[in-house]
Amino acid sequence: MSPALFRFDRIDKLLRINENELSTIMPKKIILDVDPGVVDAMVLCLAAFDPTVEIVALTSVGGNVPADVAAKNLQALVEFLDPPRLPRLGTGSPPDDPIPFDYQHIHGTDGLGGGSPLPVVERRSPHPAEKILCDAIRNDPENIIIICLGPLTNIARAVARDPELPNMIRHIYIAGGALGGQGNATPCAEFNIYADVEAAETVFRLPCTKTLVPLDVTNSFLLTLQHLELFPGGETKLGKLLHEMIPPALWSYHRCYGVAGLPIHDLVTYMVAVHPAWATTNELPVQIETMGDLTRGMTVADQRPVPEFSPNIEVVTKIKVKSMMQEILQGLERSTKCLEAEGVRS
Repeated sequence: MSPALFRFDRIDKLLRINENELSTIMPKKIILDVDPGVVDAMVLCLAAFDPTVEIVALTSVGGNVPADVAAKNLQALVEFLDPPRLPRLGTGSPPDDPIPFDYQHIHGTDGLGGGSPLPVVERRSPHPAEKILCDAIRNDPENIIIICLGPLTNIARAVARDPELPNMIRHIYIAGGALGGQGNATPCAEFNIYADVEAAETVFRLPCTKTLVPLDVTNSFLLTLQHLELFPGGETKLGKLLHEMIPPALWSYHRCYGVAGLPIHDLVTYMVAVHPAWATTNELPVQIETMGDLTRGMTVADQRPVPEFSPNIEVVTKIKVKSMMQEILQGLERSTKCLEAEGVRS
């Protein structure tokens, strides 16, 4: 090999950096599509000060709480965290078909535990969530990761508004589905899919990279009172908020379902999106059942040796719970320190 070719070969090797290594150097550009909700509020508290991500937009969607409450909660949380630094907000409107029910019996009537201390300043001219999504992705095509933590209404509407959008999305992570057949909205349907079945069907058919984080793995990760004892203390701004939001949700979940812990599906999905190495995935052909009286909203995966159609989505089958819990605790501590240093008022 000539000296010139040898030098070129060394340079070529140095430039070949895989995606996981690159993510430690360059923050991932993300859009969080949320329906806060106590758990989504925790995600926002983590993501706002996460050095591995750059939040380019935040959009609200009806789900855990109605669309108008979700929009108010998102704005209140942004005001609490750092309004000058965080990006534009998009406000989602209700789906065409009313959501059959929500989870205010768990998250409280205000979605944040039932007695949120966060003040809300009404926005005079809210921007539609689908417009914010379209603008952000078109401004930086092929670089934006969308993390969907509620029903998929906003994504489907953004695609209807701009049909070329799917070709410009880098990756979509979806909190939802139940491939094992045990749902949480119905016996076989998970809530985020069930809440807007037509939107879910649209998104699952999109020709872009998608990852589904279903109940099959997220049900194994419960937030307990023991975890809460490790959270930032109530004397801190963030700790005060967390200790006001989470215990009512824990007790409500225990009262309604007899489980001594709160599922944190959305927080797990965020962790998978930011740390994909902590998840094992399998490409599967998955469809959404839209018609059945008993099975509407079911995520149906064809796992036969010879499936009827090609795989269309990555499905998370296993997660590193200990790594995720450690990162959650460290992330909340980091956010606490940042809030205290910046003097943001609760």
